[in-house]
Amino acid sequence: MNASLADSAGTYEIAGKKIARLGFGAMRLTGLGIWGEPEDRAECVRVVRRAVELGVQLIDTANSYGPYISEEIIREAIHPYPDDVLIATKAGLTRNGPDVIKRGNELVRLGPKAWPPVGRPEYLRQEALMSLRRLGLDQIDLFQLHRVDPKVPLEEQVGELKNLQEEGKIVAIGLSQVTVDQIEQARGIADISTVQNRYNLADRSSADVLDYCTRNGIGFIPWAPVDAGQSARPGGPVDHIAAAHDSTPSKVALSWLLHRSDVILPIPGTSNVAHLEENVSASRLRLSEAELAELDAAA
Repeated sequence: MNASLADSAGTYEIAGKKIARLGFGAMRLTGLGIWGEPEDRAECVRVVRRAVELGVQLIDTANSYGPYISEEIIREAIHPYPDDVLIATKAGLTRNGPDVIKRGNELVRLGPKAWPPVGRPEYLRQEALMSLRRLGLDQIDLFQLHRVDPKVPLEEQVGELKNLQEEGKIVAIGLSQVTVDQIEQARGIADISTVQNRYNLADRSSADVLDYCTRNGIGFIPWAPVDAGQSARPGGPVDHIAAAHDSTPSKVALSWLLHRSDVILPIPGTSNVAHLEENVSASRLRLSEAELAELDAAA
Protein backbone atom coordinates (compact mmCIF):
# COMPACT_ATOMS: atom_id res chain seq x y z
CA MET A 1 0.00 0.00 0.00
CA ASN A 2 1.10 3.56 -0.67
CA ALA A 3 1.66 4.60 2.93
CA SER A 4 1.27 8.30 2.18
CA LEU A 5 -2.34 7.87 1.06
CA ALA A 6 -3.25 5.74 4.08
CA ASP A 7 -1.52 8.20 6.41
CA SER A 8 -3.22 11.18 4.81
CA ALA A 9 -6.73 9.79 4.37
CA GLY A 10 -6.80 7.42 7.34
CA THR A 11 -7.85 3.78 7.14
CA TYR A 12 -10.99 1.73 7.66
CA GLU A 13 -11.50 -2.03 7.87
CA ILE A 14 -13.98 -3.90 5.67
CA ALA A 15 -14.09 -7.66 5.07
CA GLY A 16 -10.94 -8.13 7.13
CA LYS A 17 -8.95 -5.66 5.01
CA LYS A 18 -7.63 -2.37 6.36
CA ILE A 19 -7.91 0.06 3.47
CA ALA A 20 -7.17 3.72 2.81
CA ARG A 21 -10.41 5.67 3.25
CA LEU A 22 -10.17 7.53 -0.07
CA GLY A 23 -11.32 5.08 -2.74
CA PHE A 24 -12.21 5.07 -6.42
CA GLY A 25 -15.67 4.89 -7.96
CA ALA A 26 -15.67 3.07 -11.29
CA MET A 27 -19.01 4.27 -12.68
CA ARG A 28 -17.33 6.58 -15.22
CA LEU A 29 -15.41 3.75 -16.91
CA THR A 30 -18.21 3.57 -19.46
CA GLY A 31 -19.77 5.45 -22.35
CA LEU A 32 -22.13 8.42 -22.23
CA GLY A 33 -25.01 7.89 -19.83
CA ILE A 34 -23.13 5.11 -18.02
CA TRP A 35 -23.90 2.97 -21.06
CA GLY A 36 -21.68 0.90 -23.32
CA GLU A 37 -17.98 1.20 -24.02
CA PRO A 38 -16.03 4.30 -22.99
CA GLU A 39 -14.56 6.55 -25.66
CA ASP A 40 -11.03 5.58 -24.60
CA ARG A 41 -10.93 2.12 -23.01
CA ALA A 42 -7.13 2.14 -22.81
CA GLU A 43 -7.22 5.33 -20.73
CA CYS A 44 -9.80 3.76 -18.43
CA VAL A 45 -7.52 0.78 -17.90
CA ARG A 46 -4.68 3.20 -17.10
CA VAL A 47 -6.90 5.00 -14.60
CA VAL A 48 -7.56 1.83 -12.59
CA ARG A 49 -3.90 0.82 -12.64
CA ARG A 50 -2.80 4.30 -11.62
CA ALA A 51 -5.33 4.36 -8.79
CA VAL A 52 -3.74 1.26 -7.28
CA GLU A 53 -0.26 2.70 -7.83
CA LEU A 54 -1.32 5.78 -5.87
CA GLY A 55 -2.44 3.66 -2.93
CA VAL A 56 -6.17 3.44 -3.60
CA GLN A 57 -7.45 0.17 -2.16
CA LEU A 58 -11.23 0.47 -2.35
CA ILE A 59 -12.54 0.12 -5.91
CA ASP A 60 -16.30 0.40 -6.13
CA THR A 61 -18.30 -0.70 -9.15
CA ALA A 62 -21.65 -2.31 -10.07
CA ASN A 63 -23.00 -4.77 -12.60
CA SER A 64 -25.21 -1.99 -14.03
CA TYR A 65 -22.30 0.27 -15.00
CA GLY A 66 -22.19 -0.29 -18.74
CA PRO A 67 -23.84 -2.67 -17.96
CA TYR A 68 -20.93 -4.99 -17.09
CA ILE A 69 -18.28 -2.80 -18.80
CA SER A 70 -16.87 -1.33 -15.60
CA GLU A 71 -16.32 -4.73 -13.98
CA GLU A 72 -14.65 -6.02 -17.14
CA ILE A 73 -12.26 -3.05 -17.29
CA ILE A 74 -11.29 -3.47 -13.64
CA ARG A 75 -10.39 -7.10 -14.29
CA GLU A 76 -8.43 -6.19 -17.40
CA ALA A 77 -6.52 -3.52 -15.49
CA ILE A 78 -5.44 -5.16 -12.24
CA HIS A 79 -6.25 -8.90 -12.20
CA PRO A 80 -4.82 -10.80 -10.37
CA TYR A 81 -5.71 -8.32 -7.66
CA PRO A 82 -3.21 -7.17 -5.04
CA ASP A 83 -4.00 -8.70 -1.67
CA ASP A 84 -4.69 -5.30 -0.08
CA VAL A 85 -7.17 -4.12 -2.74
CA LEU A 86 -10.86 -4.49 -1.91
CA ILE A 87 -13.26 -4.90 -4.82
CA ALA A 88 -16.84 -3.81 -4.10
CA THR A 89 -19.68 -4.33 -6.54
CA LYS A 90 -23.46 -4.12 -6.50
CA ALA A 91 -26.65 -5.58 -7.93
CA GLY A 92 -30.26 -4.54 -7.70
CA LEU A 93 -30.55 -1.96 -10.48
CA THR A 94 -31.11 -3.03 -14.07
CA ARG A 95 -30.68 -0.98 -17.23
CA ASN A 96 -32.95 -0.20 -20.15
CA GLY A 97 -30.65 2.27 -21.86
CA PRO A 98 -28.34 5.23 -21.16
CA ASP A 99 -29.42 7.73 -18.51
CA VAL A 100 -28.15 10.59 -20.68
CA ILE A 101 -28.82 10.99 -24.40
CA LYS A 102 -27.88 13.58 -26.97
CA ARG A 103 -30.58 15.56 -28.74
CA GLY A 104 -28.81 17.80 -31.17
CA ASN A 105 -26.17 19.63 -29.15
CA GLU A 106 -27.96 19.12 -25.87
CA LEU A 107 -27.65 16.39 -23.27
CA VAL A 108 -30.95 15.14 -21.89
CA ARG A 109 -30.98 13.25 -18.59
CA LEU A 110 -33.43 10.37 -18.28
CA GLY A 111 -32.62 9.79 -14.63
CA PRO A 112 -34.17 6.89 -12.68
CA LYS A 113 -36.17 5.73 -15.71
CA ALA A 114 -32.97 4.17 -17.03
CA TRP A 115 -32.29 2.28 -13.76
CA PRO A 116 -35.29 0.08 -12.80
CA PRO A 117 -34.74 -1.75 -9.48
CA VAL A 118 -35.00 -5.53 -9.36
CA GLY A 119 -34.49 -7.21 -6.00
CA ARG A 120 -35.85 -10.69 -6.58
CA PRO A 121 -33.59 -13.16 -4.75
CA GLU A 122 -32.95 -15.28 -7.85
CA TYR A 123 -31.86 -12.17 -9.77
CA LEU A 124 -29.51 -10.99 -7.01
CA ARG A 125 -27.95 -14.46 -6.85
CA GLN A 126 -27.54 -14.62 -10.62
CA GLU A 127 -25.83 -11.24 -10.72
CA ALA A 128 -23.53 -12.06 -7.82
CA LEU A 129 -22.39 -15.20 -9.65
CA MET A 130 -21.93 -13.29 -12.91
CA SER A 131 -19.95 -10.56 -11.14
CA LEU A 132 -17.67 -13.24 -9.72
CA ARG A 133 -17.08 -14.48 -13.26
CA ARG A 134 -16.57 -11.03 -14.82
CA LEU A 135 -14.23 -9.86 -12.07
CA GLY A 136 -12.32 -13.12 -11.98
CA LEU A 137 -12.93 -13.65 -8.28
CA ASP A 138 -13.68 -16.65 -6.11
CA GLN A 139 -15.23 -14.37 -3.51
CA ILE A 140 -16.49 -10.76 -3.63
CA ASP A 141 -15.10 -8.65 -0.78
CA LEU A 142 -18.14 -6.35 -0.56
CA PHE A 143 -21.44 -7.01 -2.32
CA GLN A 144 -24.03 -4.25 -2.06
CA LEU A 145 -27.77 -4.12 -2.66
CA HIS A 146 -27.81 -1.28 -5.19
CA ARG A 147 -31.40 -0.28 -4.41
CA VAL A 148 -34.18 -1.67 -2.30
CA ASP A 149 -36.85 -3.00 -4.65
CA PRO A 150 -40.21 -1.82 -3.26
CA LYS A 151 -41.93 -4.79 -4.90
CA VAL A 152 -39.91 -7.35 -2.93
CA PRO A 153 -39.80 -7.65 0.88
CA LEU A 154 -36.50 -6.29 2.18
CA GLU A 155 -35.95 -9.43 4.24
CA GLU A 156 -35.93 -11.49 1.03
CA GLN A 157 -33.41 -9.20 -0.65
CA VAL A 158 -31.00 -9.00 2.29
CA GLY A 159 -31.70 -12.63 3.12
CA GLU A 160 -30.38 -13.74 -0.26
CA LEU A 161 -27.18 -11.74 0.29
CA LYS A 162 -26.87 -13.47 3.66
CA ASN A 163 -27.24 -16.82 1.92
CA LEU A 164 -24.48 -15.89 -0.53
CA GLN A 165 -22.30 -14.84 2.39
CA GLU A 166 -22.86 -18.11 4.23
CA GLU A 167 -21.94 -19.98 1.04
CA GLY A 168 -18.63 -18.08 0.91
CA LYS A 169 -19.41 -16.25 -2.32
CA ILE A 170 -19.28 -12.81 -0.70
CA VAL A 171 -17.48 -11.59 2.42
CA ALA A 172 -19.28 -8.42 3.49
CA ILE A 173 -22.76 -7.03 2.76
CA GLY A 174 -23.60 -3.42 1.96
CA LEU A 175 -26.69 -1.37 1.19
CA SER A 176 -27.21 1.64 -1.07
CA GLN A 177 -29.59 4.60 -0.87
CA VAL A 178 -31.43 3.48 2.23
CA THR A 179 -33.10 5.02 5.26
CA VAL A 180 -32.18 4.47 8.89
CA ASP A 181 -35.27 2.27 9.30
CA GLN A 182 -34.21 0.11 6.37
CA ILE A 183 -30.70 -0.27 7.78
CA GLU A 184 -32.09 -1.37 11.12
CA GLN A 185 -34.42 -3.84 9.43
CA ALA A 186 -31.52 -5.22 7.36
CA ARG A 187 -29.30 -5.51 10.45
CA GLY A 188 -31.90 -7.81 11.96
CA ILE A 189 -31.16 -10.22 9.09
CA ALA A 190 -27.43 -9.84 8.41
CA ASP A 191 -24.39 -7.89 9.49
CA ILE A 192 -24.25 -4.70 7.39
CA SER A 193 -20.71 -3.46 6.77
CA THR A 194 -21.36 -0.39 4.61
CA VAL A 195 -24.03 1.99 3.41
CA GLN A 196 -23.68 3.93 0.17
CA ASN A 197 -25.95 6.99 -0.06
CA ARG A 198 -25.73 10.27 -1.95
CA TYR A 199 -24.03 12.77 0.34
CA ASN A 200 -21.90 15.82 -0.39
CA LEU A 201 -21.61 19.53 0.35
CA ALA A 202 -24.65 20.25 -1.80
CA ASP A 203 -26.88 17.35 -0.72
CA ARG A 204 -26.93 16.41 2.95
CA SER A 205 -30.32 14.74 2.94
CA SER A 206 -28.68 11.54 4.24
CA ALA A 207 -27.16 13.27 7.28
CA ASP A 208 -29.26 11.13 9.61
CA VAL A 209 -28.00 7.98 7.89
CA LEU A 210 -24.40 9.17 8.19
CA ASP A 211 -24.89 9.92 11.89
CA TYR A 212 -26.40 6.46 12.41
CA CYS A 213 -23.47 4.82 10.61
CA THR A 214 -20.97 6.84 12.64
CA ARG A 215 -22.59 5.79 15.92
CA ASN A 216 -22.77 2.14 14.89
CA GLY A 217 -19.39 1.74 13.17
CA ILE A 218 -20.82 1.15 9.70
CA GLY A 219 -18.78 2.37 6.73
CA PHE A 220 -20.48 5.21 4.86
CA ILE A 221 -19.65 5.49 1.15
CA PRO A 222 -20.92 8.85 -0.18
CA TRP A 223 -21.68 8.82 -3.88
CA ALA A 224 -21.39 12.01 -5.97
CA PRO A 225 -18.83 13.14 -3.36
CA VAL A 226 -17.40 16.16 -5.18
CA ASP A 227 -20.65 18.02 -5.82
CA ALA A 228 -20.35 21.34 -4.00
CA GLY A 229 -23.37 23.03 -5.59
CA GLN A 230 -23.82 26.77 -5.06
CA SER A 231 -21.08 26.79 -2.43
CA ALA A 232 -18.52 26.54 -5.24
CA ARG A 233 -19.82 29.63 -7.07
CA PRO A 234 -17.36 32.55 -7.40
CA GLY A 235 -17.04 34.12 -3.99
CA GLY A 236 -18.78 31.20 -2.27
CA PRO A 237 -17.23 29.39 0.71
CA VAL A 238 -15.82 26.48 -1.29
CA ASP A 239 -14.41 28.85 -3.90
CA HIS A 240 -12.53 31.07 -1.47
CA ILE A 241 -11.30 28.16 0.67
CA ALA A 242 -9.98 26.47 -2.47
CA ALA A 243 -8.23 29.71 -3.47
CA ALA A 244 -6.67 30.07 -0.02
CA HIS A 245 -5.09 26.62 -0.39
CA ASP A 246 -4.26 26.99 -4.10
CA SER A 247 -6.58 24.02 -4.54
CA THR A 248 -9.83 23.16 -6.35
CA PRO A 249 -13.48 22.96 -5.24
CA SER A 250 -13.48 19.19 -5.80
CA LYS A 251 -10.52 18.69 -3.48
CA VAL A 252 -12.11 20.91 -0.84
CA ALA A 253 -15.32 18.84 -1.10
CA LEU A 254 -13.41 15.58 -0.65
CA SER A 255 -11.32 16.92 2.23
CA TRP A 256 -14.49 18.08 3.99
CA LEU A 257 -15.95 14.57 3.68
CA LEU A 258 -12.81 12.94 5.08
CA HIS A 259 -12.98 15.30 8.06
CA ARG A 260 -16.74 14.87 8.53
CA SER A 261 -16.59 11.34 10.01
CA ASP A 262 -14.04 8.58 10.42
CA VAL A 263 -16.43 6.10 8.77
CA ILE A 264 -16.73 8.09 5.52
CA LEU A 265 -15.12 6.43 2.48
CA PRO A 266 -15.35 8.82 -0.50
CA ILE A 267 -15.16 7.23 -3.95
CA PRO A 268 -14.61 10.00 -6.51
CA GLY A 269 -14.71 8.64 -10.05
CA THR A 270 -13.19 9.59 -13.36
CA SER A 271 -12.04 8.15 -16.68
CA ASN A 272 -8.96 10.40 -16.86
CA VAL A 273 -5.60 9.79 -15.18
CA ALA A 274 -4.85 13.47 -14.54
CA HIS A 275 -8.24 13.94 -12.87
CA LEU A 276 -7.67 10.80 -10.79
CA GLU A 277 -4.34 12.14 -9.54
CA GLU A 278 -5.98 15.44 -8.59
CA ASN A 279 -8.72 13.65 -6.66
CA VAL A 280 -6.28 11.44 -4.76
CA SER A 281 -4.21 14.47 -3.78
CA ALA A 282 -7.25 15.75 -1.84
CA SER A 283 -6.19 13.41 0.96
CA ARG A 284 -3.29 15.79 1.70
CA LEU A 285 -5.45 18.92 1.92
CA ARG A 286 -5.74 20.06 5.53
CA LEU A 287 -8.62 22.39 6.31
CA SER A 288 -8.68 24.51 9.46
CA GLU A 289 -11.37 24.15 12.09
CA ALA A 290 -12.73 27.53 11.01
CA GLU A 291 -12.89 26.41 7.38
CA LEU A 292 -14.62 23.16 8.29
CA ALA A 293 -17.15 25.08 10.37
CA GLU A 294 -17.80 27.43 7.46
CA LEU A 295 -18.42 24.49 5.14
CA ASP A 296 -20.64 22.82 7.74
CA ALA A 297 -22.74 25.96 7.84
CA ALA A 298 -22.91 26.35 4.07
CA ALA A 299 -25.69 23.80 3.60
